[in-house]
Amino acid sequence: MLVAAAVCPCPPLLVPEVAAGAAPELDAARAACTDALGVLAAARPDRLVVVGPADSAGPEIYPQGTPGSFRGFGVDLDVRLGPDTGAATPAAGSELPYGFAVGAWLLARTGWSHAPVEGVGVGEDLPAQRCAAVGRELAGRAGRMALLVLGDASACRTLKAPGYLDERAAPFDAAAGRALGAADVTALAGLDVALARQLKVSGRAPWQVLAGAAGDTGLAGTLLYEDAPYGVGYVAAAWS
Repeated sequence: MLVAAAVCPCPPLLVPEVAAGAAPELDAARAACTDALGVLAAARPDRLVVVGPADSAGPEIYPQGTPGSFRGFGVDLDVRLGPDTGAATPAAGSELPYGFAVGAWLLARTGWSHAPVEGVGVGEDLPAQRCAAVGRELAGRAGRMALLVLGDASACRTLKAPGYLDERAAPFDAAAGRALGAADVTALAGLDVALARQLKVSGRAPWQVLAGAAGDTGLAGTLLYEDAPYGVGYVAAAWS
């Protein structure tokens, strides 16, 4: 049963060492992520599942202890998904995608030790119905589950954005932000998959997994942060 969820953006720039001189620009986003993770800890879950964007349709599984790094950004910083207990041995050569590495960094930054952690990656090619099914399967496992849901909104909010300016981006992001802030599972499930792909929305599939997991639990949502620095939409929310 899903008892709480935290929704966080996952750009590598969220990590101060990667952002370097621009780090203060995302201080509010980092604070919101910390607050969201505090809601997860307060729910005292039996396990935490991190759901985030993957390169393939997925679902891709990342056991606790899977390593990641930010060396691709010229930063000598390594992370692991959850506490490294040594109980699970990730497959040789496996490494966290950058979005999950940001999630691992957030968990380490807040000292997560409240429950075992695993990761589930889902990509832009995974249909909405399949995302919902993945969420229902996760929620159907025994015990109290919390979700850390990673992903960004559109990357098309300004002329200098990674996807250039698209006038459809701001309305899409506003609708997604309202749904995440209100824990509106129907609205999340109905997000346009094709439009999300065109707008380079990495969070669509993870958000729809959340919608499937939440089902009719009646969780209430709180919007903690919504902005578009660098032309990319970032949303943080907490469900409890």
